[in-house]
Amino acid sequence: MQRLWAPWRNKYIVSARKSRGCVLCRAVSGRRIPGEHLIFKSALSAVVLNIYPYNNGHLLVFPLRHVNDTARLREEEFVDLFECLNRAKGLLDKVLCPDGYNIGFNLGRVAGAGITGHLHMHIVPRWNGDVNFMPVVSDTKIVSQSLAELAKLLKDACRRHE
Repeated sequence: MQRLWAPWRNKYIVSARKSRGCVLCRAVSGRRIPGEHLIFKSALSAVVLNIYPYNNGHLLVFPLRHVNDTARLREEEFVDLFECLNRAKGLLDKVLCPDGYNIGFNLGRVAGAGITGHLHMHIVPRWNGDVNFMPVVSDTKIVSQSLAELAKLLKDACRRHE
């Protein structure tokens, strides 16, 4: 088995063990845990960087109200969620210029949801050729930009385009 040395992640792992409650609710309540990066918040939804990204720029869009299924969203929450999706996608277009996106929900643990109690949508930027030999040969994914650096770029773009 190959090991990728990443000592900077220990701070998150230790703090996550101590954390209680929903990580997405904490992200918007001001009780952030290290590594979470709130990009923007609307009246009913929010957008944060995924701290375990599949690709650079991987964002989570979620309703502020703690619900676990799309069927439980009120109409205004549903509309606001997708308006935030479009706004977040526009920021990624400006900052990262991807060639495409994977966008979707993982509903339930068996569908791949890591956070099962709070509905959230994934926005994963994709580039031509973004899959290289590393995941195939060594089961390792390389993300080339720090979360803090990307959060700053996205927040700056958000302020410029408000």
